[in-house]
Amino acid sequence: MKLKKYTILVADDEENVRELLREILEEDEYSVIVVDDGAKAVDSVIKYGPDCAILDVRMPVLDGMEAFLKIKDLAPELPVIFLTAYGSSDIAIKAMKKGAYDYLTKPFDLEELKIKVKKAIELREISSQAKQINPSFNYTADEIIGDSQKMQEVYKEVGRVADSDATVLLRGESGTGKELIARAIYLHSNRKNKPFVVVNCAAIPDTLLESELFGHEKGAFTDAINRQIGKFEAAADGTIFLDEIGDMSLNLQAKLLRVLQEKTFNRVGGNETLTSNARVIAATNRNLEEIVEKGEFREDLYYRLNVVSITIPPLRERKEDIPLLVSYFISKYSKKYNKVVQGVSQDVMALFMDYDWPGNVREIENTIARGVIITAAPLIMKEHLPHEFVQKIEEGQNYTLTHKSKVEADEISSDTEEIIPLPQIIEKIEKREILKALERANGNKTRAAKMLGISRKSLFNKLRQYNITIDNHDEGKG
Repeated sequence: MKLKKYTILVADDEENVRELLREILEEDEYSVIVVDDGAKAVDSVIKYGPDCAILDVRMPVLDGMEAFLKIKDLAPELPVIFLTAYGSSDIAIKAMKKGAYDYLTKPFDLEELKIKVKKAIELREISSQAKQINPSFNYTADEIIGDSQKMQEVYKEVGRVADSDATVLLRGESGTGKELIARAIYLHSNRKNKPFVVVNCAAIPDTLLESELFGHEKGAFTDAINRQIGKFEAAADGTIFLDEIGDMSLNLQAKLLRVLQEKTFNRVGGNETLTSNARVIAATNRNLEEIVEKGEFREDLYYRLNVVSITIPPLRERKEDIPLLVSYFISKYSKKYNKVVQGVSQDVMALFMDYDWPGNVREIENTIARGVIITAAPLIMKEHLPHEFVQKIEEGQNYTLTHKSKVEADEISSDTEEIIPLPQIIEKIEKREILKALERANGNKTRAAKMLGISRKSLFNKLRQYNITIDNHDEGKG
């Protein structure tokens, strides 16, 4: 008798469903175990160690959810697919939050079920391989926050690609957490003990980005008083994360393509050919297909980068994660500012759930940080949020505070009798003066830094700290 490679456990109290599933799964060469209640399902996991389980939600002795929780304790890596005749989104969400692989509603499509079983087993295989390298293959609150189905899909993709050397392209709007996903891929790869180097291609002028990436030789240009190694050289056999790759100039795109194709590069002003073994993870918030059509991005580079693509969903598409994000950021900033804040009021949470968060996770983090700073109560309440923010949501319109309006809102609040913490006042003044200097310098960061009496590097740090972005079209002038 031919031994089956994989074993599937089917638990359903309807005999016709059990036998149907047995028949279609055995057609695909699976070994199938069928039981008619949740308690027997738990016992079968102990006895047979299946590779995938299919559980009905409604069963005698133990229902599907109770059986699932016991199974997760016994075999945390076992992928579980739920079947429900009730179409209950509540049950589905609970199951996914608890770690179920997927669910189907009866009557279900047989081909769809077979595909889900196949993918569940593939994921188990890939995850088990990754665990041999890194036994703590999980996502902690310090890395990525989100229990929603869409984020679970992202986690699955991370699990699939982490242990390969494939180039990965991360796509998503600003503030969705692309760097956190890149870091997760790195941390769960076999390069996790090697360097992880980050380059923001949009924050560095084109004239300096080449040197930043590839290094330069002494005398290569004015102020090149010493040899400088670049990020690819510093990454060595580790991982390099190129953020906002869509903003890179065509000239540099050609040089990056050479690194991806030939694994070689030269320092600026140098003749020595150097080798790069770094794994490349790139990210963009732009539509690369559109800018390829416009001739602003090389098609050959696009295909080189797009070996594996992971799209990070915007917060508006995973609103069930908002309470978790709120809780996490309150804890984070309560510790940072030595405050005792326990949560947000019900009306604030209602506002948060109604809002589409165009600034994504970064925007909700900034909103919570502001609330923690301002509140003197154990809760963040409506009065601790910007007035315009609350007003626009209540009027049914989404609203994102621009950096200028944030400063103006702070200045308005300073005219009231409310005592504002000193760090907040400093932040208000710094943002105001940075914006003023950038405006007077027509966006030229070098001139703006001189006006402010700080180094260019310090200005970049401040821009990142306050999430200020400007057009770079005037950067090369003057």
